[in-house]
Amino acid sequence: MSIHRSAAIRTVIGLGAALSLTTIAACGGGGGGGGSSTDAKIDGEIKFQTWNLRAKFKDYFEGLIADFEKANPGAKVTWVDQPADNYADKLSADASAGSLPDVVNLSPDLAFPLAKADTLLNLEKDPVAAKFKPEYLEGAWKGFEMPGMGGTYAFPWYLNSGPLFYNKTMFREAGLDENKPPKTFDELFTDADKLAAKGKATLGQPPTIEDFGRYGVEAMDTAGEKFTLNSEKGVELLTKYKELYDKNGLHKQTLTLKDDSTGTKFLQQEIAMNPGSAHDLDKFKSEAPSLYENIGITDVPTNTGKQNMYLQGLAVNSKSKSASTAVAFAHFVTDQKNQEDFGHKVAVFPSTKGSLDKDYWSKPDGTEEGRIRVASAKMLPTAVNYTPVLFSDEMKTILRNEIAKCFQGKADPKAALDSAVDQMNKLLQQH
Repeated sequence: MSIHRSAAIRTVIGLGAALSLTTIAACGGGGGGGGSSTDAKIDGEIKFQTWNLRAKFKDYFEGLIADFEKANPGAKVTWVDQPADNYADKLSADASAGSLPDVVNLSPDLAFPLAKADTLLNLEKDPVAAKFKPEYLEGAWKGFEMPGMGGTYAFPWYLNSGPLFYNKTMFREAGLDENKPPKTFDELFTDADKLAAKGKATLGQPPTIEDFGRYGVEAMDTAGEKFTLNSEKGVELLTKYKELYDKNGLHKQTLTLKDDSTGTKFLQQEIAMNPGSAHDLDKFKSEAPSLYENIGITDVPTNTGKQNMYLQGLAVNSKSKSASTAVAFAHFVTDQKNQEDFGHKVAVFPSTKGSLDKDYWSKPDGTEEGRIRVASAKMLPTAVNYTPVLFSDEMKTILRNEIAKCFQGKADPKAALDSAVDQMNKLLQQH
């Protein structure tokens, strides 16, 4: 796979698959102002919607709501939870019907069409919501900025990221320093060349949109009107990957391997580097003890100095009849105390400043889970979301297919990226 993540890392409480929500994007003006919570009392009834969380966290959320209602006697919160399947369609239908809940759990890509349709509150235009901005990590707050629209459209909630595993034995056998894994892309490609010379593959998949971001490629223009992956720097990255592919530095099945499959190839010691989780470490310990004893854990290489983050947020319906209560509740759920409490219950990370400095996220506790938790948490304070909110699953397929043509010699790197960008930009124009 690429060096951006494994399925295990991104599986944050069953919210893994990035869904595309486009059916309402053509509606509305895109100003994102709507209602305001200014000078209003925290009372009235609101509906709070989560995404596939009730099964595992019923008691947590019921307790959270009870605490909020106790502190605000005039407020009443009704909690609804939607299954992971067809969540984007549910949001679209509710928004179109004017029945979107007051507070909604979503990811940045799902927030974009709702914000464009003027359905979400622009937090930076709301005097009450805007004052909470300093409480959150900068990259998390910016993760819900919408291109060409200005402002942020959801309170950052929980984050995820993950470290990179590497096989120290394979590094040694290639003449590399097992204690100095690559930190930049130049170092990555240099090490990969040496591994390839020994008949060893370094990675299992082609580059993804996140890899382009970490290389320093701007995926889109600032207005969010067109993709720009075919820039000189983008072509440079794909050229290096093509050269590595030609040297067998990528796994021979790299064009067909899925995320989960690359984990298996790493376990079988057919690739030298792959993202992973505490669950993977436990599996290596039982199924591949020689690998487990020689695993290194490092940051994913980056030229920008910033890792990638995956994030969820809580957005407020701009048409809420109880906007002040909705803003207050969304902030309550995502404040430092409650984010930290939630992060202790599941392998996700708080987006509030200072939280990741706490011992739980900064000091190993002797467990495999703790080892990975600390390695991941170290990356997040400066991390950013490299995936544009407009990058859909269909666009992901287009990019992968064009990169495959490049690897197969059917198009040079420039032509492949030109074609991918052209197709993706046409999709943008359709919405």
